[in-house]
Amino acid sequence: MGYFAGLIFVLAALWLGLSGIYKPLLLILAGISILISVVLASRLETVDREGSPYGRTIPILSYWAWLLVEIFKANWPVIKACVSANLNINPAFVRVKTRCESDLAKTIFANSITLTPGTVTVEVEGDKLLIHALFEEAATPASFDEMDHRSYRAADGKRKEELAA
Repeated sequence: MGYFAGLIFVLAALWLGLSGIYKPLLLILAGISILISVVLASRLETVDREGSPYGRTIPILSYWAWLLVEIFKANWPVIKACVSANLNINPAFVRVKTRCESDLAKTIFANSITLTPGTVTVEVEGDKLLIHALFEEAATPASFDEMDHRSYRAADGKRKEELAA
């Protein structure tokens, strides 16, 4: 039930924020369209933990803040390699096993790797990711452990406790 309430709240806030129109008729029509959308989403069985992850907002926002810092830190070696006279890179592929269980967590982890300069997620197969990195010395499976752990906590952190309850 919390997912329905969260979805209704987000859709209403989005509609009000984007339209900026507060006339009674349009507010009634907006309410009707939001209810129809939620009922259709429920019939399609898409209102679940991944479809409306509003209970994970604070962990995901803290993960984004950490990721932003990591992106800025990863920019320096790439900028130095681009600006230097000799292109001092040693590209490599590495396979990384992830602890992420849900598709949402795997997607967050894979996209985070791709957003970080110098690395690209090439393939996701089960619980393994194939990553291309510009610098072989930085491309060890252990170098991705913290990002894996943080993305797991942000998206799947309470998943086991919820399933057990």
